[in-house]
Amino acid sequence: MRILQPADWARPRGYSNGIEARGRMIFVAGQIGWDKDQRFSAKDFAGQFEQALKNILAVLREADAGPEHIVRMTWFITDKKAYLSDKRIGEIYRRIMGRQFPTMSVVVVAGLIEDDALIEIETTAVVPD
Repeated sequence: MRILQPADWARPRGYSNGIEARGRMIFVAGQIGWDKDQRFSAKDFAGQFEQALKNILAVLREADAGPEHIVRMTWFITDKKAYLSDKRIGEIYRRIMGRQFPTMSVVVVAGLIEDDALIEIETTAVVPD
């Protein structure tokens, strides 16, 4: 993988502007903050965010992949204020994902299909050949 960062652009914080990758592609459906039994143990944004990341990594493990292979994430959130104000988000991300900074988009939505869901994250990973 190669990070694509135009020389005259300001460096992004917590994500990459672009990534070039070759290899086996893995597409992970939107993961929400429920557990393997489809139950929400967390009602707060940070707790659901943590579970969604764990769910993503569980799916990636099925393809012998991990956070280092993630090239793109799209986050769908229902509460911009909760996302911006909760300082635990960065801590949780670093603890689970390490220092991996894929391309990312965060989109505020009116709601998600599961009424109790506060966040959903789609992921694309590339495992090098």
